[in-house]
Amino acid sequence: MVVSDFHVFVRDCLQHIDLMKKDHPSLPVFLLGHSMGGAIAILTACERPTEFSGMVLISPLVVASPDVATPIKIFAAKVLNLVLPNLSLGALDPYVVTRNKKEVDSYISDPLVYHGGMKVSFVIQLMNAIAKIQRSLSKLTLPILVLHGSPDKLCDIKGSYLLMDTVSSQDKTLKVYDEAYHALHKELPDVTTSVLTEIQTWILQKLSAAEEAHHC
Repeated sequence: MVVSDFHVFVRDCLQHIDLMKKDHPSLPVFLLGHSMGGAIAILTACERPTEFSGMVLISPLVVASPDVATPIKIFAAKVLNLVLPNLSLGALDPYVVTRNKKEVDSYISDPLVYHGGMKVSFVIQLMNAIAKIQRSLSKLTLPILVLHGSPDKLCDIKGSYLLMDTVSSQDKTLKVYDEAYHALHKELPDVTTSVLTEIQTWILQKLSAAEEAHHC
């Protein structure tokens, strides 16, 4: 949970995309990101604004949680980053990720999930990424689908509203789930089914429209 620069994630994402395009040069490319992955997807799209056929964001990180990012806590994090960059802060509460107990249990027992506290230096990188996202949103013109649960305690839904208001895309859709938590694709079965259906339908519509435009 330490990275020298948040752009490392964007670099790796672009590298993967280039590998896929080399193997499948005729296929359109869609970005999909959840939570911090949403932040990575947004910054990836900003790096190459005309390259992608669309972007799907599930509970994206666009603004910092107001409970976490108080002015005092931000100042404290900056000071701590100078003297104790590897200090661990509070761990994530798994019970705010989803209302689906089976998924919570799976999350808790998954050895590939990092269960420690977030490092101070990483919090600073996240804050830098959020600031860059907010400066860059107006660059985006690609089709965007955003799905977010209104009571999300990990990535504030205000970020998705800000994104909708700021991006230059003409084709943008926000679907809000009134009672769902953060990981919509790991939520109660009715929510998860709805989310996956929304995403599939939206991507198929974009592909169909592109196919029609190609033949015109």
